[in-house]
Amino acid sequence: MSSQKHLIAPSILAADFADLKKDIQMVNESEADWFHIDIMDGVFVPNISFGFPVMQAIAKHAQKPLDVHLMFVDPDRYLKVCKDSGAEIITVHYEACSHLHRTIAAIKELGCKAGVALNPHTPVSLLKDIIQDIDLVCLMSVNPGFGGQKFIERTYDKIKELRALAVENDTDLLIEIDGGVGTSNAGQLLAAGADVLVAGSFVFSSENPIETVKTLKAVDPSLKYV
Repeated sequence: MSSQKHLIAPSILAADFADLKKDIQMVNESEADWFHIDIMDGVFVPNISFGFPVMQAIAKHAQKPLDVHLMFVDPDRYLKVCKDSGAEIITVHYEACSHLHRTIAAIKELGCKAGVALNPHTPVSLLKDIIQDIDLVCLMSVNPGFGGQKFIERTYDKIKELRALAVENDTDLLIEIDGGVGTSNAGQLLAAGADVLVAGSFVFSSENPIETVKTLKAVDPSLKYV
């Protein structure tokens, strides 16, 4: 893991869409570092979330960076509108890009940080030829498309493999974990080498989301949590 304190990115997919401004304000007031925004097309993943107009509305009130995860086919068509809608980090799926190097270059030309997401079945080794060009890797620890799914245990090994690959290539990329994250596994994820924890329903469904974010932010990877 890099020397900085780990980051927390509440996933807006789990927010109350009928009272989105309230939940955005909660994230602003909390110790969270980023807003995690999932945009889905119903084709690459079996769900549709929200589009760029909603993202623009979030950006208007957000006081922290928007970490945007594009879950759709042919993401290149939407990179500029994504940036124009407020994205500071744009993550595309390895599985959705025919020419990943070109896509990463296009994201950086827009002035955004570039991330690559891997589905649970996609091996980390496939990033070997691109790893020095990316700022972040998002490891999906559930199958993408729906919140509230069970965490896939194999993720711990993938984090270790990815961190080793990053060290081997002398790159300080951020490793982000998305899916099934909570206090029961946060310490183990960080100990394995994760830097950014995306938490959706664990935060927004809790009785006190601000306190829940604070608890996640305070997790010490050297301690065991149950």
